[in-house]
Amino acid sequence: MKHGVARTNAEPDTRVKRFVKGLQMDNADRRRHPRYDVNTAYTPALVRTQQEDEFTRQAHVYDISEGGIRLELDIAIEPGTPIAVQVMLPGTPISPEDIDGPGRAVFALGNVVWCDDSEPGPVSVAIAITRFARDSDLDRLRRRLAWSSWATKAA
Repeated sequence: MKHGVARTNAEPDTRVKRFVKGLQMDNADRRRHPRYDVNTAYTPALVRTQQEDEFTRQAHVYDISEGGIRLELDIAIEPGTPIAVQVMLPGTPISPEDIDGPGRAVFALGNVVWCDDSEPGPVSVAIAITRFARDSDLDRLRRRLAWSSWATKAA
């Protein structure tokens, strides 16, 4: 008995069941949101840790979804670090509603999930988005991904 809760062998831990199910699924099936590959030359981003007052790091986005972003930075950020990111979406506004506030930019908050600095040069960083700064940021991202020629659905 642990913390006043008795478990029997007949009642497997829910976390274990979810873990085993995750192992049985491929990566694409586990994603909650479709991921889109983007042209890194046309999709710049600015990044800051949530302890910083200004965006201090320049980045290039490799893929993006409603739930996360993979980008490249010059300086590694430790996994688990809370960050803010501003992604400049390519192209011109699609509709009049798209010209609200910063126009092409999408602002999001999240946490660094992993950082690959195994090769010399820029580091690859994955960010899990925890929330968008405004509802309009999420709406803008959805519209751009649905109607874009610069993003293709990743396999």
